[in-house]
Amino acid sequence: MRKTTNLTRGFGILENFLAKQRASIAKTLIAKKNKKERVLDIGCGTFPYFLTNLKIAEKYGIDPSVNLTFFQNNSQNITLKKAKVGNGKLPFKDNFFDVVTMLAVFEHIEHKKLPVVLREIKRVLKTKGIFVITTPAPWSDKPLHFLANFGLISKEEIHEHKHNLTHKKIKEYLRDAGFSEDKIKNGFFEVFLNMWFKAEK
Repeated sequence: MRKTTNLTRGFGILENFLAKQRASIAKTLIAKKNKKERVLDIGCGTFPYFLTNLKIAEKYGIDPSVNLTFFQNNSQNITLKKAKVGNGKLPFKDNFFDVVTMLAVFEHIEHKKLPVVLREIKRVLKTKGIFVITTPAPWSDKPLHFLANFGLISKEEIHEHKHNLTHKKIKEYLRDAGFSEDKIKNGFFEVFLNMWFKAEK
């Protein structure tokens, strides 16, 4: 019997299912992008599920917990880096990516580091490139902790949340980083417990 790969840190019965739901939303939001383009997934997880299921030519992932041994001999054009965002510049050139995604990561970044991280994302995005975020809605904090206490989602992930911001506040952060108001869209998924954002450079 094949062992199931954990896509995130810690244990939770629903953890892999929810990671796949986030990936599905992100794929929908970037569906019209050219398959010859370049994508960066910030906080790609222990296993970069989103990247492995994405039909784009060049794929990059960054995460402090990513298991590099999975991809020592990969043939999917995935480049992984074991690193944490928020401690300086992203290790990429200006205007390098067509897409940057941050799935269930925004809430793990401290307030004081968010402006730097978002400016860096805008820097590495090409003109007309898109940035996709998924993050829990503010009112989902208590239900998420309840689910974590019963082993349905990862305690390790949930207890590391630094904040639960409203969509209005997240839009403010995006505007302050240089994204235009008229190029920011947002919505909800998973019965309004999670939010998505799509910002174009």
